[in-house]
Amino acid sequence: MNIKIAIVDDNSFLIHTVKEKLSFFEDLSFKFSAINGSDLLTQLEDNSNLDLILMDIEMPVLNGIETTEIVKQKYPHIKIIMLTVFDNDENIFNAIKAGADGYLLKEINAKDLHDGIIETLNGGAAMNPSIALKTLKLLRNPITIQNKEDKEDIQLTAREIDVLEQLSKGLNYNKIAENLILSSGTVRKHIENIYRKLQVHNKLEAVQKAKRNKLI
Repeated sequence: MNIKIAIVDDNSFLIHTVKEKLSFFEDLSFKFSAINGSDLLTQLEDNSNLDLILMDIEMPVLNGIETTEIVKQKYPHIKIIMLTVFDNDENIFNAIKAGADGYLLKEINAKDLHDGIIETLNGGAAMNPSIALKTLKLLRNPITIQNKEDKEDIQLTAREIDVLEQLSKGLNYNKIAENLILSSGTVRKHIENIYRKLQVHNKLEAVQKAKRNKLI
């Protein structure tokens, strides 16, 4: 298996560091790097034969969240993992809303990065522990949502809460599956559902904000 990867970051030192981490694994092959979203889009026009993009968020010209949205519309086959220094809530949820398939922090070690890439390509979602914890907080008490159906849409099931709690301890899918006596495919499905609920949560939050500010 040869996984074709591009890196987008305005910091050349960080590109170099990530490339180095990828180089430990024979199944990963680095294709090209870009210094911002606009640069990436130009390069994709000539070469969109990629499996995955590691995307920084804070970049000049076109940031990672805007870029993710465009790439997902034009090249839906390419998976995107946000690789960032910040795990602030707004970034996380904006990235997920834009269609990111995973979210990892830059100081991740090579093995965890490799695992995250493989998980994401297998249809799971790479999520680091602190992000899992924030997701848990966010979805546990959905903001005062009036509409009963909406509320049901984003409430976590007991199983999803279990999975997130395990993720927040830094465990990988196989370990979670073992602990919860589930198949790793089922764990993956739960995580996909959690991501979907986050997207719903974001949409609802936007609508409520607009209503509160009398925009709609």
